[in-house]
Amino acid sequence: MLALLGFLTIGIFLFLIMTNRLSVLIALVLVPVVFALIGGFGLEIGQMMLDGVIKVAPTGIMIVFAVLYFGLMIDTGLFDPMINKMLQLVKGDPLKVVIGTAVITMLVALDGDGASTFMITVTALLPLYKRLKMNPLVLAGVVALGAGVMNLAPWGGPTARAMTALNTDAAALFHPVLPAMIVGILWVLFSAFWLGKKERARLGIINLNEGYTGIMEEQAAAIEAKRPQLFWFNLILTIILLVALVKVWLPLPILFIIAFCIALLVNYRNPKEQQERISSHAGNVVLVSTMIFAAGIFTGILTGTKMIDAMASSMVSIIPESLAGYLPVLVAITGMPLSLVFTPDAYYFGILPIISQTAASFGVDPIEIGRAAILGQMTTGFPLSPLTASTFILIGLTEVRLGDHQRFIFKWAFGTTIVMTIVALLTGAITI
Repeated sequence: MLALLGFLTIGIFLFLIMTNRLSVLIALVLVPVVFALIGGFGLEIGQMMLDGVIKVAPTGIMIVFAVLYFGLMIDTGLFDPMINKMLQLVKGDPLKVVIGTAVITMLVALDGDGASTFMITVTALLPLYKRLKMNPLVLAGVVALGAGVMNLAPWGGPTARAMTALNTDAAALFHPVLPAMIVGILWVLFSAFWLGKKERARLGIINLNEGYTGIMEEQAAAIEAKRPQLFWFNLILTIILLVALVKVWLPLPILFIIAFCIALLVNYRNPKEQQERISSHAGNVVLVSTMIFAAGIFTGILTGTKMIDAMASSMVSIIPESLAGYLPVLVAITGMPLSLVFTPDAYYFGILPIISQTAASFGVDPIEIGRAAILGQMTTGFPLSPLTASTFILIGLTEVRLGDHQRFIFKWAFGTTIVMTIVALLTGAITI
């Protein structure tokens, strides 16, 4: 009975959000409540919901202040000198342009927001691509690769969802995957080099006239207008923060809270300006934080009612024991293509808990399933998925069709997942 209720909860949840019948927030809260009441759990579900919220609170806090911190760093122009220098260096060489596209994208993507990454990067680079008559599919594709690999960061949507669904933290889930992510970044640069080399072979190196070069330099310089000039302070603070995150000097939510408060105080002395900076990122913060806490209710009810255990037990009876050890690799390899089918909420809150609990029944660490999932599911896969609004921002700005974009860059994006999966196996982040 519990297994049936659990599968109905998951199935109805997936149906409602994938058909846009309900928002994710409402579905995460009300669907499990309804089925818990049907199961006869009554008022005791209140404590289950509260327990779920308490468990995800550290993740929710970390996400809120990570978004605020990196959003503030973009506001203060931390990445502008690097972006400007890149624009000046590429000149008329398509190879340098494509590599520069990858680097700029990965820098801007540090804030974890795909939509803003696409808008900032494409807006800065599209005039150059048009002037050189470069293939816009290359721009869309390389931006997708860069944003995809950076979406593995703990404050990115997929990893945050995985931590929430599995009731774990970045130290356990993300840190073992960091070497794989670094190699994934190198793969993106290699892919950009390969695609850029083909564009150079097709177009040659074009001498831009001085007038156009001046326009590009003016566009680059305009990015820095009206921003505090505290580049070195912000850079050092960010480096210290990143080291502290990896070394776990303090709990991750506390690190982001302290870093954000220091950065806000130093860069914006006026309380009114400080409030304006917080308000400017309020949309992203509310969207992410409410989803995290609603997910806590969802997982809290599934766990407290033992539905998740019952579902896992039923799946154990179906999956051959000989395949159990391969679950992490299967999840990793299928994650990227499944980004075209499942939204991140559907996968991480509906599918991942069942797979991870099933894996645990076979003696596989559930955290390994989470690590495997973030190697492709809505990380490398999100900029190709028709289920994410930011994908349409990307193809709209670059003026390419979704099908053409998917065909052009799919193998490179899937290659990122394969390379990261191999490294994850070699480093022990996932095992067979």
